[in-house]
Amino acid sequence: MSQIDLLLLHPPSVYDFRQRAIMYGPISDLIPSSPVFEMYPLGFLTMTSYLEAHGLKVRIVNLALRMMNDPTFDVPEFLAGLKPAAVGIDLHWLPHAHGSIEIARLVKAAYPQVPVIFGGLSSSYFHQELIRYPEVDYVLRGDAIEPFLYELLLRLKSGGELQDISNLTWKHDGEVRVNPLVCPDPPVGFVDLLPVQMMKMVLRYRDLQSVLPFNGWWKNPITAVFTVKGCHHDCLTCGGSSQANNLINLRKAPVFRTPQNLVKNIADISRFSKGPIFLVGDLFQAGEEYALDVLARLKSAKIKNEIIFELFGMPPAGSLQAIDSALENWSLELSPESHDEEIRCLQDATVFYPNSEMEAIIEEALSLRCHRIDVFFMIGLPQQTRGSVLATIDYCEKLFKNSDRRLSCFISPMGPFVDPGSKCFEQPEQFGYRLFAQTLEEHRQLLVQPSWEKILNYETKWMSREELVDTTYDAAERLNSLKLKYERIKPELGEEVAQRIVQARQINNSLRMSLDANSEMSREERLLLLGEIHSYSVSTVCDKRELFWSNHLLNFKWSEIFRITIVYLLGTLLSRRKRQRVAPRCAIEKKVDTG
Repeated sequence: MSQIDLLLLHPPSVYDFRQRAIMYGPISDLIPSSPVFEMYPLGFLTMTSYLEAHGLKVRIVNLALRMMNDPTFDVPEFLAGLKPAAVGIDLHWLPHAHGSIEIARLVKAAYPQVPVIFGGLSSSYFHQELIRYPEVDYVLRGDAIEPFLYELLLRLKSGGELQDISNLTWKHDGEVRVNPLVCPDPPVGFVDLLPVQMMKMVLRYRDLQSVLPFNGWWKNPITAVFTVKGCHHDCLTCGGSSQANNLINLRKAPVFRTPQNLVKNIADISRFSKGPIFLVGDLFQAGEEYALDVLARLKSAKIKNEIIFELFGMPPAGSLQAIDSALENWSLELSPESHDEEIRCLQDATVFYPNSEMEAIIEEALSLRCHRIDVFFMIGLPQQTRGSVLATIDYCEKLFKNSDRRLSCFISPMGPFVDPGSKCFEQPEQFGYRLFAQTLEEHRQLLVQPSWEKILNYETKWMSREELVDTTYDAAERLNSLKLKYERIKPELGEEVAQRIVQARQINNSLRMSLDANSEMSREERLLLLGEIHSYSVSTVCDKRELFWSNHLLNFKWSEIFRITIVYLLGTLLSRRKRQRVAPRCAIEKKVDTG
């Protein structure tokens, strides 16, 4: 097997989660992955696309998922069997602050001379602290670093100079060097997710498990397609906001994919998968003309997959009819954050809309062929009290009464961290926040605390960490009851969630009493909590299956997958035979030349 030019490793949130007794809480209930945060960033796929198009070999290994699915999976042993020229580790989301550094240490133990490269939003924000860890050799900052990464890999291989590689933080003779940060326009097709390329990676390394994006993907094969880099909106708590993008990436304005490129990528995915395709980023951010162009192209492409649109604001009149005309299968995701219009306006004044406008959009969508509407609320916002959160649940009942089973509501705590780069992280006192961690190392230490109450990096003037936790369980309990009442979930699922909430409360209260008394947990208590990650930290505020879309009898188009596999194997066989024919000829010529 030829050498891997770049081995991309995705770490678990906490490296030794299989040995620790940590109650992570419902921090991941509204995303596809578990509290291990095993879903790797889509940047892995875009970097792979770019580097392989330029002749390099890349391998993705989802260590977090491998560790989850196999209790005996030995990370050091696995790493020892690989021969990479360089290793890339993501620290995109701050919850990976612990696992990423620990994986870097294992990489250095396995092959001390191999360079370790970090990247991602959190890596970019904390780059000057991150580079000082002895396990970290290079940090690439920014959100469009594919060309810089390619240049770095070439220079490392050739021994070239590094001082002119933009966005690079590195060490030379023990001295930290920070190259200038630039914000380039992303490469053409900068977020193409190429199914053929990923299939070839699976075949090349005979390793399907390492490429899967998250646990349960086979049953819920949703694919995310990014429509934009950056954002127009400036949500106070968001690390992807306009302010955060400017601070971390120098991206002053969002860059949108061309409608042609976006729809081509969706069509490429639809050739292999029947699963839903989630468009990340509100199409209408780029203007009505842009969105209508995308919809017209989707209609021409005759996409059968369900397309999920997220709306940051309410779209212009006629937009839903345009969606309905272009697609047979579509859904909406709305994130008003709070029912309270004042809180919503404070969270992001650039996208403010009154409840009446949202309710009108919901009513219109339900009159069309919209398959599903998910409405998401959050706990931990500025000026939000316990009473306000519970009033949000009352508002959910109003939405249930005025809709059918296609609409459901979800609520979750903002956690575990307020995002670095957001206004609430940069000026916490101004917005009523108190932070318990500000450095990378402080966040690493929070992640190994025994309960999610102690893992949260914030509390607000209006709710302490204890109140945030208790209010979350109260709200989840009430919302779950409403879903049962209005038949949004099956009775058996609702009963399971109700039982898990009760159990989670009990465990959390026991931990709280133990920690308040500054006493160590007994061995029996630790054994009870060891591995509780699934029992008490998954599907508590809702059942995770509520987030899944309808499955097809066959989620994948196996005939096309089989065709690509045969073509790849035949190509590999022909290439191998060609090398075998060339090798003896070269040997004969060398013998003749040397006499």
